Amino acid sequence: MSADEGEGFVIRDRRARSEERAEDESSSAAHASSAATGRPEAASSGEASRSQEPPHPVTFSSFTFSLGTSALMLMGEQLDPRQAKVPVNLTQAKEIIDILSMLESKTKGNLTSEEQAVLEDMLYALRMKYVALASGKQPAQQS
Repeated sequence: MSADEGEGFVIRDRRARSEERAEDESSSAAHASSAATGRPEAASSGEASRSQEPPHPVTFSSFTFSLGTSALMLMGEQLDPRQAKVPVNLTQAKEIIDILSMLESKTKGNLTSEEQAVLEDMLYALRMKYVALASGKQPAQQS
């Protein structure tokens, strides 16, 4: 056996150190940003606690609603008036409508009445808006 056998590579777990550094850097960055913005540090820690809340579980209805909202945005709907307008893209909106239609056919008989109603209502609204936009007619804006 050679002398090289005693020398090998050493594995050091630096995760704890890097996590401590990351926490130190984030707390100093939060303190610096709160000082720059004039907001107290308590407000930024409140924001941090809100971001650590567990997310809402994804349900079929919320998934359907998410896809429908995306399609509406692609058809020019503006969900937040402060947000910049998204360019209309009827091709992508139609793809999402087709995905929802496929989900409707594949899940037939397997959904609760609430899930079925959400899917049908969303598809109806999306199809009507798509047809109006594709034919050149602008549907009345809802307030």
